[in-house]
Amino acid sequence: MKLLWAVSALLLSCWRANASTAGFIKSPLSQMKLIDDSAELHCEVIGNPIPEVQWWFVEGEEPNETFTQLFDGARDDRVHINATYIAHATSTIHLTSLALNDSGTYECRASNDPDRNELKKTPKIKWIRSQANIIVIETPNIITDPSEVSNQTSAVLSCNLTESSLPIKGSHWTHNGKVIDESKSTNTAPFTTLHLEKITHSSGGKYECVFLTEPQVKQTIEVKTLPHVAAYKHSEHGNERDKGVMVCVSHGYPLPTDWTWFKEEDGTQRPIINGTSEKYEIKSTPNKTILTINDLSIESDIGDYFCSGTNDLGTATDKIHLRVRSRLAALWPFLGIVAEVIILVTIIFIYEKRRKPDEINDDDDSGSAPLKSNSNANHKDKNVRQRNSN
Repeated sequence: MKLLWAVSALLLSCWRANASTAGFIKSPLSQMKLIDDSAELHCEVIGNPIPEVQWWFVEGEEPNETFTQLFDGARDDRVHINATYIAHATSTIHLTSLALNDSGTYECRASNDPDRNELKKTPKIKWIRSQANIIVIETPNIITDPSEVSNQTSAVLSCNLTESSLPIKGSHWTHNGKVIDESKSTNTAPFTTLHLEKITHSSGGKYECVFLTEPQVKQTIEVKTLPHVAAYKHSEHGNERDKGVMVCVSHGYPLPTDWTWFKEEDGTQRPIINGTSEKYEIKSTPNKTILTINDLSIESDIGDYFCSGTNDLGTATDKIHLRVRSRLAALWPFLGIVAEVIILVTIIFIYEKRRKPDEINDDDDSGSAPLKSNSNANHKDKNVRQRNSN
C-alpha cells in the first residue's frame, strides 16, 4: 500500500511538473526600421496546458524600467496582435506607421501557470520572457532627378542617397512593385540610374530606386502618360427589345478620373448622360467603363458609340459599332432549314413518281423474253423430227 501511495505521489508530481513547463520554440528578432515603416514580431511557445502569450513594451533601464502591456488596437490602432492556441501557442504583434518613440524593447511573455494573473505574487516566477529591440531611425534623404516624368517619349531616372551612414550592398529598380531584373547591381555607390528608351502606356507607373541597406531605403518617381482607352469589342450585336452592353478599358498611369460616352448622330457626337432616363446606364471604375442600353430599338439605337477617358494629361477615345437585330432574326435559320427539307422531299417525290412507269415497261419486256426462247426451241424440235422422217 505504501508503495502504491509513493507511485501515485510520484506521478502527481510529474504531472504538476509537466503542467507548469512552458518553453519558447521561436523567439522574436530585433529589427531596425525607418519612420512610417511597419514592423512585425513573432513568438511560439509550447507547454501543457497550452500557455497564454502576452506582449509588453519595456521602457528605461534596470532598476528603473517600466512595463506596459500591449493590446490589440493600442497606440491609436497602430498595434495589431494575432494569436492562435491549437497545438501550441503562437502570437504575432504588428506595428504600423512607426514613429521614433516606438523604439524600444518588446517582450513576449508566456505562462501556463493557473495563478499567472494573480497580482499578489511576483510575476517573474510565473512567466517566461523573450525580448527583441525595435529601433526606428530617420529616413535617409534620396534626391531624385527628375522628380516626375509627364507625357515624354523617353527619360533617364536617377537617385542619389545622401547623408546616410548605412552600408550599401547594392541597388535595383522596381516598376509598379515588380523588380526590374536588368537594373540589379552590386555596386556600393550611393547613386543609381535607369534609362527608359521608349515610354508608352505600358511603361507608365511608379518607379522606385531601392538601395540595399539595413533597413532598405527607397524613393519613388512617377512616370505619367496619356490614358490608353480600348474597346473590349469594336463591334457589338444585340436583339431588339433586349439589353445592349458595351465595354471600354484603360491602361497606363494615371488611370482616367472621368469617363464619358457619346453616340454619333448626323455627324455629331451626342453625350450620353447617366441617370437621365431608364434607357441608359453607365458604370465606371478607373480602369473600365460599361454602357448598358435597355430596350434596344432598330430605329434609334443602331450606330457608332464612343467611350472617352480623361486623366490629368489628356483624353483618349475609342469607337464601338452597335448592330440591332430583329427579334424574328433567330427564326430565319429555322425557316431556312424547313424550306430546304420541303424542297428536298418534293424533289424526291417527283423523281419517284416519274420513275414508276419506266420500271413497269422494263418488267413487261423481261417477261416476254422467255416465251420467245421457248418458241425457238419448239421450232428447232419440229425441224429435227422432219429430218428424221425423211
